[in-house]
Amino acid sequence: MATETSKCNGNSNDGVMIAGVSDALWNGGAACGTKYRVSYVRGANQAPRPCREGSVVVTVVDFCSKGCNGIINLSLDAFSRIADPDAGKVVVRYDQA
Repeated sequence: MATETSKCNGNSNDGVMIAGVSDALWNGGAACGTKYRVSYVRGANQAPRPCREGSVVVTVVDFCSKGCNGIINLSLDAFSRIADPDAGKVVVRYDQA
């Protein structure tokens, strides 16, 4: 697995259950390492049956300012646990874990 640069940990391997957050949660970098339990609420577009049962716990490893799709952006592996990746964007609930 290729390692990507993150705002929190540079070039270290952060695993696959990770997320980037927008200004709403970033708090000047204090969000680094924070864990959130994220679960699907509803689809945000016309994708058929995007929901998957359950939730996923992710760790914040990055800041997303430009192109951020909402408040919390999950890695593909994490997103795939709660929704069909073809859905693209879904409404989620998140709580600090």
